Amino acid sequence: MNEPVASETYSAQIRRLAELTARVTAQRAEAHTWYAEQVAAADLAVARADEQVRQAEEEVAEAARLVERVDGEVAHLWTQLRARLGVSARRLGDPPGPVRSAAGDPVPLLRAVRELLERTGAPGELPGSVNPLLIACGIGGALVAYALGVGARALGAGSSGDLAVGLPVLALVVTLLGPVIGLAPARLLADRRHAVLTPRPMILVAASGLVTTLLLLTATYAR
Repeated sequence: MNEPVASETYSAQIRRLAELTARVTAQRAEAHTWYAEQVAAADLAVARADEQVRQAEEEVAEAARLVERVDGEVAHLWTQLRARLGVSARRLGDPPGPVRSAAGDPVPLLRAVRELLERTGAPGELPGSVNPLLIACGIGGALVAYALGVGARALGAGSSGDLAVGLPVLALVVTLLGPVIGLAPARLLADRRHAVLTPRPMILVAASGLVTTLLLLTATYAR
């Protein structure tokens, strides 16, 4: 038969059970608290990661906008440089690409280039010291046109049929273009001196060419 348990032993067991129950409850509460803290830390880490991703996407978008703006500014400055150099700008080709080893903000560099181009100034007019060269361009153009006209008339004189009629007319037309032909070398002269061929030098070239053409025609038909 089972012996009855003493009241002191039973009370001790009850206290022991109560202590164990309290300890388990405390440990369970501690475990729940630790789990909640871990979940909160994980949520915070995820939120921070999302924020970093958002910031990275914004930086990428800003960098793309900066690249687009820099490329546009480079193309604009390159066009201005080619306009300043004139004919010699044909050797420049396309704008240079980015340098991989370059560092820093490109905006101040572009601003410095823009200021440098502005300081160089827009192409001006040809100075009066080149007037003899402009007159020489007009005279040279008239002489070239007259020589071509003489050749065409000589061919027409030795031909028959339509050529005998058409070549003298062509010779006269070519000769009359003499004042205009001199504008081509005058334009090259202006480009080499980083200047614009304004109406004044154009009139000077055309006038000298016209006078030369009239003198040549007068001497030709006065024979």
